[in-house]
Amino acid sequence: MGRTATCLLAVALGVASLAAYRAVDHRAELLGVGAGADWLSHNADAAETAYSRLDKINASNVSRLGLAWSADLPGESSLEATPLAVGGVLYFTGAYAKVYAVDAVTGKTLWTFDPQTWKTAPIEKIQSSFSINRGVAYANGRIFSTAWDGRMFALDPKTGKLIWQIQTTEQPYQTVSGAPRVFKDKVIIGQGGADFSMRGYVAAYDQATGKRVWRFYVVPGSPEQNRGDPAMEKAAATWAPDFWKKNGGGGGPWNDITYDADLNRIYVGTANASPNDPDARSPGGGDNLYTASIIALDADTGKYIWHYQVNPRDAWDYDATQQITLADLVVDGTPRKVLMQAPKNGFLYVIDRTDGKLISADKIAKATWADRIDLATGRPVEAKNIRYESGDLTVWPGMAGAHSWQAQAFSPRTGLIYVPTMQAGQHFTRGEPRAGDISFGGLSFGPVKVDSADGAGALVAWDPVTRKPAWRAQHETAMNGGAMASAGGLVFQGSGDGHLYAYDAKSGKQLWKFYAGMGIIAPPMTFEVGGQQYVSVLAGFGGNASMFSAVMEAGWKYASPRRILTFALDGKAKLRPSPPRNAPLRPLDDPAAKLDPKDVAAGSQLTVACVACHGAELVSAGGPGPDLRESAIALTPDGLWSVLHDGALLSRGMPRFDTFSRDQVRQIWSYIRQRARDAKAAQSTSGPAKAS
Repeated sequence: MGRTATCLLAVALGVASLAAYRAVDHRAELLGVGAGADWLSHNADAAETAYSRLDKINASNVSRLGLAWSADLPGESSLEATPLAVGGVLYFTGAYAKVYAVDAVTGKTLWTFDPQTWKTAPIEKIQSSFSINRGVAYANGRIFSTAWDGRMFALDPKTGKLIWQIQTTEQPYQTVSGAPRVFKDKVIIGQGGADFSMRGYVAAYDQATGKRVWRFYVVPGSPEQNRGDPAMEKAAATWAPDFWKKNGGGGGPWNDITYDADLNRIYVGTANASPNDPDARSPGGGDNLYTASIIALDADTGKYIWHYQVNPRDAWDYDATQQITLADLVVDGTPRKVLMQAPKNGFLYVIDRTDGKLISADKIAKATWADRIDLATGRPVEAKNIRYESGDLTVWPGMAGAHSWQAQAFSPRTGLIYVPTMQAGQHFTRGEPRAGDISFGGLSFGPVKVDSADGAGALVAWDPVTRKPAWRAQHETAMNGGAMASAGGLVFQGSGDGHLYAYDAKSGKQLWKFYAGMGIIAPPMTFEVGGQQYVSVLAGFGGNASMFSAVMEAGWKYASPRRILTFALDGKAKLRPSPPRNAPLRPLDDPAAKLDPKDVAAGSQLTVACVACHGAELVSAGGPGPDLRESAIALTPDGLWSVLHDGALLSRGMPRFDTFSRDQVRQIWSYIRQRARDAKAAQSTSGPAKAS
């Protein structure tokens, strides 16, 4: 039975509330949502529910869940992908877009495909870290994957051999980290680059050939490029007349793209406008469409249908690229086709997907930038001086967001949506930067820890009909994994402290946990082979934790093992021991080295290019790069030159910065040495310290 028929059934039964609707037997199957024995899509299904119809692992027996097998993944760092399960094989990507095919029952590697991004990505694409990838797609006998440098690949699922490859990006600083999505005979992907003012777009390609079928630009271009395109002409009126001469505008959809089979539409979540300071990019005002928005497009043509802008004239890097989940809900007694999104800004939005009209928007995390969202206009009621008009601003959430790319899950059985949230504020200034702040795009910014809850995260179970929280599971760490819900009455989520948890989907009671020996930021998934249900998850802390290390550091070392873990009822496998969390920092230094304070100061500014991998002020958070204060290579200027300028570690994910001069490398070396000495001095007075 389709969703429309289900809604009519609900009305015929006299359903006046979602609570009554939940009582319908086999409601998950009636709705036709979620994954079955195979987990074929990034978030389980086209509706992006991250829900499974499997129930052999359930609330009554999950305490028996044990490790079936695990496999360490040498050379990996940040693991963010959700494995797909197709006919007894798991397919997933590692940090550098390497594709793995693994036997789902034994963990044996069947094949790998390495795109060797380090050979092809120019410096502008990799200097902000090319060690992020969120997975693959599967359709019609092909595995689809993408690499940081913008290439898309179609692979044979049995052998891993390349069928075709295409280049999806065409501008410098455009990158791809998201998992492709498939619909009908097409595969679709967007790209990042908004922070570097790249003009974003989303494009659909033919699955069989890789030929581009259509493309939709997020922001307008020149008047000549916009002419005859009503969507772009409408958007251009919300920007300064000559903005396109100075920058591309941003908005690149780097993460979620959702297909609506009922309405034959694509929903695209778009990124921030660029640069972040709205007065710099569009003086005089303007909403800057279609950045920080949800856009509905015709799936066959890519033509604009409607949009809803989450943050008009964004000034805080509040992307709306987060997961868009589709559902059929009964709201005020009326069946509604809705989409739900919890973007960075701390609100959860419920929108009628037939026309883009806002149904509700509520705070699910600390958000000081706005008091509320006006349901009549759909626009936020913002706080005063929120665009740093006075020069300084401290705001929640920060640029990392209250919710980012980590998967949310929706259960049609409970009617609840489960959203991973985090709390971290941000300081912005147009004036002199504070110590440790990053200067970029005319602004300086850095994380703050003011509230006692700053630097922590939670899993929030929210009822989108009653608009109230059902329960909340608090975590010690800010950045944690995505969520997965199941017909077994469970919600699974990994945490930054290295545990995989199972909660009762209705009450939030913790029913089970397992220590993975490594922080988890990826979403779990579940599948069935030979009548047995399994749960799998990738464990590999990292992501953007290093960039926001002051609040996201979780105590993991760069060299700690990354792995995939698979669980089953009564599993008896043993996990290989791994280094403990919060291992002491061991800074290295050469006391004979003489440091010039001017070189140290200059090196501090140059290491802005190192932040994404090695952390602000070189405090690594266990992400894609090691803590340079512990690096033996960085002990000498010559050793650092061989890596930075000559690319000695290029194949291991360390970019080559061949534009740096000898003097600049010496300045960077001086700053690293000073930071190591500072750490050693701190330890001499207070004892060994952890990485931060």
